[in-house]
Amino acid sequence: MLDYFDMESTLSQEERLLVDSARSFIDGEVDDVGDHWIDGTFPTELIPKMGEMGFYAPNLDGYGLPNVSERAYGLLMRELEACDSGLRSMASVQGALVMYPIHAFGSDEQKEEWLPRLGAGEAVGCFGLTEPEHGSNPSAMETRAEAAGGRAGDGYVLNGSKTWITNSPIADVAVVWAKDHTEDGDPVRGFLVETDRDGVTTNEIDEKLSLRASITGEIGLQDVRVPAENRLPGVEGMKGPLSCLTQARYGIAWGAVGAAADCFEVAREYATDREQFGKPIGGFQLQQEKLAEMATQITLAQLLAHRLADLKEAGEMRPQHVSMAKRNNVRTARDQSRIAREMLGGNGITADYSPMRHMANMETVYTYEGTHDIHSLILGEDLTGLQAFQ
Repeated sequence: MLDYFDMESTLSQEERLLVDSARSFIDGEVDDVGDHWIDGTFPTELIPKMGEMGFYAPNLDGYGLPNVSERAYGLLMRELEACDSGLRSMASVQGALVMYPIHAFGSDEQKEEWLPRLGAGEAVGCFGLTEPEHGSNPSAMETRAEAAGGRAGDGYVLNGSKTWITNSPIADVAVVWAKDHTEDGDPVRGFLVETDRDGVTTNEIDEKLSLRASITGEIGLQDVRVPAENRLPGVEGMKGPLSCLTQARYGIAWGAVGAAADCFEVAREYATDREQFGKPIGGFQLQQEKLAEMATQITLAQLLAHRLADLKEAGEMRPQHVSMAKRNNVRTARDQSRIAREMLGGNGITADYSPMRHMANMETVYTYEGTHDIHSLILGEDLTGLQAFQ
């Protein structure tokens, strides 16, 4: 993988080991991701295997979790997305969007029940925030929680719908965010909702043209009763879901580097092997300029990810830092996958090569976890002190 500034030399032994383990796993276990992308399926047989490898929330501690460094976690996301965005999305949702809120905001009983199972891949989770009418503005959510029997102590009744939910059709539990109508101000709260409860539906969204090697669906909630102990007790308000998104976006900033680097390696290999006009096409100035620019942009994204890891380890990372890294690195992967596809000519539109698959996947990654434009506005507000959302 491209490492022009030799950042690998700065890795700890633990971080090197995780990179090597991830690469060995992908080389040995993931040999048909292109077929899954074509078929629009996810290799579910890998879910417990990824659990055995410690790929779910490895940067968290306790409950049998590895507690690796934030950089090691980022490197793992990079390696998984170099294979396919669907693989990284599975690990990212399971870890950053499901296990993280349980770990950060859950009760001891919730942690003991779910974290070991989710970490081992024995259970699958999903994250219910986005709604059909509320994507970039999740605070306007319509999903509501009301007291069962008139008292919150008797449990809650949930009604609403969520959409574009990774893993929902195969999930055992959903972290659902809803407005709690049992309290003044209708604060947003998180609830653990087992998907086999009466009134829960998790229909799959079919015919996606991007992120096809990932299972995406909806969460329908019709008079779903959950006990009071299923509410996440440690947080209220939008701080809850937004803090989860910060964790997930951190992984995306790293993952996008992996997708872009894979595109570069495929393009470089093709350019040195493919001959036209009596020599490899990599010997022509036009192709060398493309490779030089690709390498530069990917290296800049890589350096940004490494610095972000430093800030996260030091407890100095702000959500706006993550917005900049997610925004830049996904845009880089989106642009460079297109250039790589271009260098492959007609062969680049076939499933024999990864750049067009990455290019299509990046359209999803560019949009989810905060669209590119929303992250621009987040940065604009941070830089000027003026909010442009309203």
